[in-house]
Amino acid sequence: MRMEDIARLANVSKSAVSLALSGKPGVSESTRAKILNIVKDNGYIPRTMLKASQAEAGARILRFVACTNSGIVLEQYDKQPFFAELIHDIEEQCRSRGYSLLFSSVPVERFEETLLAMERERESSGMILLGTNLAPQHIESIAGQHDRLVVLDTCCETLNANFIVMNNVMGAHQAGRYLLELGHRQIGYVQSDFRMYNFDARKQGFRQALAQAGLSLDERHVFTVSPTTVAAQQTFQQNIAALEGRLPTALFCECDYIAISVIKSLAELSIRVPEDISVVGFDNIRESTVISPELTTVHVEKSAIAELAVTKLLDSIAHRKAVKVKSFIDTQLVVRNSCRAVDSPR
Repeated sequence: MRMEDIARLANVSKSAVSLALSGKPGVSESTRAKILNIVKDNGYIPRTMLKASQAEAGARILRFVACTNSGIVLEQYDKQPFFAELIHDIEEQCRSRGYSLLFSSVPVERFEETLLAMERERESSGMILLGTNLAPQHIESIAGQHDRLVVLDTCCETLNANFIVMNNVMGAHQAGRYLLELGHRQIGYVQSDFRMYNFDARKQGFRQALAQAGLSLDERHVFTVSPTTVAAQQTFQQNIAALEGRLPTALFCECDYIAISVIKSLAELSIRVPEDISVVGFDNIRESTVISPELTTVHVEKSAIAELAVTKLLDSIAHRKAVKVKSFIDTQLVVRNSCRAVDSPR
């Protein structure tokens, strides 16, 4: 059986079959499942898999796994700026060390089943798991089956697994402290409507910065928005309008996507950034320099996360009983044009 035959039986293109077999995004999960079932039923082995099976044991292959269509990890997550930059850095680290990197997107409702099937089809030497949107029980289950595992973008302190994540508490604290140094005392908070470890930790760090200045977060100035929308958001605009001009002087946003959406939402209300209100984001994605004004944000060292992830994974491969670690990568505040001191002339 050839790939053309698989495509004909599944009523899809050859490229869709290739994407499904490689675990890359670009096909729906129902289509991927149909293709994998046809492959299984007909005993088809792609040439890439055949070469891998003929290679010597211990092939230098690592797998990057994302659980899609859940929270902020969309089906096309690899096109989202933060994840795209992180994946690029991980791929570069693998290539420089002589390893190939397989990308696997698995649906949340069949997470464990699909991942096990992929490993049976093509076993990897180790696994990097994007934990952004995963509950501890999901991670615990995978960690119980894969001891050569590094989990990124979240942290579960009670699980015996390797975790690498940016220092969310530090980053939000840096942002809050910066706004306080500019003289802001009425600082609002724009949060994601999907909660996860990173966002909860950022809120903790931001609250700590306020508390150290003898302040607390005014719940009237807490706004909830979608974290994956970069256009203006109507509900946010309505909540801003309901304040009837009694606006906070600054807003901290839990991620850059939110900050960009906030700037666009405010512009439609004729509220100027930073003249009328200052805005700070988090992540320092490339788009933060495209928006006008350029966004003050918290820089995440994605390259350092990638380097440490691959280093720790290779250490786990070389030493099966290597001690598990939880690593936090510190952040830096990047000051641009979206903030002003409260005593500056308008």
